[in-house]
Amino acid sequence: MGTSNDYYRLALAMLIRIVRLPLDPSRVADFKAHFAEVAPQIRQQPGCTHLELWTNASYPSVMITHSHWTGDAALQTYRQSDLFKAAWATVKPMFAARPQAFSASVSHPAAAIEAEATNQRT
Repeated sequence: MGTSNDYYRLALAMLIRIVRLPLDPSRVADFKAHFAEVAPQIRQQPGCTHLELWTNASYPSVMITHSHWTGDAALQTYRQSDLFKAAWATVKPMFAARPQAFSASVSHPAAAIEAEATNQRT
C-alpha cells in the first residue's frame, strides 16, 4: 500500500485532460453508444490511467470527457494512434460546435487537502 506522499508525487506528475464536446441533440445517443464501444480501448492505451464521460448538468447535449494520463507524451501518442483517428472521424460529424480541450496538471492534490483538513479538525 502506498503512502499519501506517494499519491501526492504521482498526482503532481499526472496530466488531466478535459474535452468539452457540444453535440447535435439528435446525435447524443449515437455519441454515447460509440463512446461505450471505444472507451475500454482508450482506457487500455499506454499511459491512460482514468477515463470518464460526463454530461453537462445544464446542457444535456454537451458531453465532457475526463481522462488522466501519465504525461503529455502518453496523451500525444494516443492522439496519433489509429484508434483516436478512427474515433474522431466517427464523432466529428456529431458536433454542433467546435470542441474545446484543456490539459492541466494537479497543483494541490485532494489527498493533501484532506490531510490538511483532518489536521485542522484535530
